[in-house]
Amino acid sequence: MTLATATNEHLANISNTLIYSAMAVYTLAFFAYIAEWLFGSRSKVARTANALTTEAGRKAAGPAVTVKKAGGTAVLERPKVVTRAVAGARDVPDGPGAHGGDEQGDLYGRIAISLTALAFLVELGGVVARAVSVERAPWGNMYEFNITFSTVAVGVYLTLLALKKNVRWLGLFLTTTVLLDLGLAVTVLYTASDQLVPALHSYWLYIHVSTAIVCGAFFYVGAVGTILYLFKDSYENKLASGGKPGTFATSVLERLPSSASLDKFSYRVNAAVFPLWTFTIIAGAIWAESAWGRYWGWDPKETWAFITWVAYACYLHARSTAGWKGRKAAYIALIAFGCWLFNYYGVNIFVGGKHSYAGV
Repeated sequence: MTLATATNEHLANISNTLIYSAMAVYTLAFFAYIAEWLFGSRSKVARTANALTTEAGRKAAGPAVTVKKAGGTAVLERPKVVTRAVAGARDVPDGPGAHGGDEQGDLYGRIAISLTALAFLVELGGVVARAVSVERAPWGNMYEFNITFSTVAVGVYLTLLALKKNVRWLGLFLTTTVLLDLGLAVTVLYTASDQLVPALHSYWLYIHVSTAIVCGAFFYVGAVGTILYLFKDSYENKLASGGKPGTFATSVLERLPSSASLDKFSYRVNAAVFPLWTFTIIAGAIWAESAWGRYWGWDPKETWAFITWVAYACYLHARSTAGWKGRKAAYIALIAFGCWLFNYYGVNIFVGGKHSYAGV
């Protein structure tokens, strides 16, 4: 065994250790987010948020919400009122967040964000160590793609928080998914460090695969927002029709942003990343011509990448078409994300093709 080989194996072991360490920290963050939601469920602020009516929302000098804290009171600003995307619907305020205005809930939420940032740095270190150990970009197989994808997804979340966007509600869902993703990576998809086949030794690997990972991370964030929009929209419709949602649904959904805010968030994320997905497909075609002598051959991976593009194009078109806004467009968005997931997992595992030689 040469010194270089021994060094690469040592770096690969370091990478594995860092990935497992990141999973441990993500687990702590997961429990901190759970604590935030639990403490927030007892807060009267959350229950008060949806009690604000449209008429009260129009009054600039409307009453503020007060809560008792450590022997005194604290005044919280009334949630911002936004207009739902569906024509003719009432105005609905954004929820106060997972913490529900509870002091301890907010503390656990901030702890969870700190742990998420720490786990992100540890996982990023694991990805970098893997790249150094294989002396190439760490995107040569599904294991490497998984650990990089989850890192980028968390990076998107933390970046949105740094930009002061109201996305803290995403934390619990994100850490849950990341833990599942990393658990699948280290148990089922793990592949030892190895070099790529000659066809993949190209600078297009850095361009095509990196943009695919970034697109997937944003599509994931948009999909979570879309799913929560559907739940929140059903909740608001039930309230508007005089129904009474269950206690658990009320406790959770009333603390989320309004359905209009969730719908707008998902649309902006998907619309912003769609041009990059278009570039990803074009870059892949250029790389295919360099590697296989043709730009497009309807390989399963190419086919499903195109299907995904068409699905998201339909979603963006539906958003601007009368009668297709709201829930109908949201269903198309989820179908589009399902196409992206199948393009990655389904095609790689169950369908053969030219992309299969990269290995699982």
